[in-house]
Amino acid sequence: MRAKLLPDRTVTLMKLSIVIRTYNEAKYLGDLLGAIADQDVDQSKLDIVLVDSGSTDGTLQIAQRFPVRILHIKKEEFSFGRSLNIGCAASMGEVLVFISGHCVPVSKDWLTALIAPLSKKGVVYSYGRQIGNGHSYYSECRIFEQYFPAKSNIPQDGFYCNNANSALLRAVWECNRFDEELTGLEDMHLAKSLIRGGHKIAYLADAAVFHIHSETWPQVKRRFEREAIALQHIMPEVQMSWLDFVRYWLSATSLDLPAAYRDRVLCRRAKEIVLYRLMQYWGAYCGNHIHRKLSRRRKEAYYYPR
Repeated sequence: MRAKLLPDRTVTLMKLSIVIRTYNEAKYLGDLLGAIADQDVDQSKLDIVLVDSGSTDGTLQIAQRFPVRILHIKKEEFSFGRSLNIGCAASMGEVLVFISGHCVPVSKDWLTALIAPLSKKGVVYSYGRQIGNGHSYYSECRIFEQYFPAKSNIPQDGFYCNNANSALLRAVWECNRFDEELTGLEDMHLAKSLIRGGHKIAYLADAAVFHIHSETWPQVKRRFEREAIALQHIMPEVQMSWLDFVRYWLSATSLDLPAAYRDRVLCRRAKEIVLYRLMQYWGAYCGNHIHRKLSRRRKEAYYYPR
């Protein structure tokens, strides 16, 4: 269903709701909420909603130090789409902003840049740049460079989108809610549907955040696995054979190693590069070959990796 929009409305004058999904995000949540408080916007127009799924590391105590409304979702009921839908339903803003609990805006203009194109030329969904920091895996930073380039694209052609740093008109969400059954990529699923309905997506290079994954190798593998499971629903034509797995792994590694050499980090990053790309494509291969309903235990392994 296509939402009825108000094309003459200026988004910067609207009330904004920032929806944050959390599970044990104590390490960076304080930095994130502090960066939101420093944004060059009218803070009285901000409505911050945190949807937590059972944090035990002090996440909630950190959130309570800021003007944040905290909602809870049980582990057994969690999915990325369901968590976002709960946060959106409880929010009060006309623009919905999504950011992960382990992302931190780079500048005070992040929020203004992210919402700027909404309601202009049919754009209803926007997403911003993601970059790593000094603690990020080298290959992950290379992935960020590929999917989040230094140049904006307004509007873009494809339906790639990422809810770690994005914004959506509430009127559109009310008619097009996130899929609650997917194990990931709920953003791409929605973006594909919106484009089919005549809406447009925008990528904003100036709306940058540090996206910091502090993952073990099994966690990296599980992340790519659950995303590959979701991709089967979004693009069933995408298949990965055993030969594809080997080819992609070797190809990506052979590109990363010379880049690391040019960046003068090869000696300390070589092993990490080989392992990261192995976990990436092994996870993608495994996820691509799962064709059954996931058990509760397996879902928890994806959403709450140990």
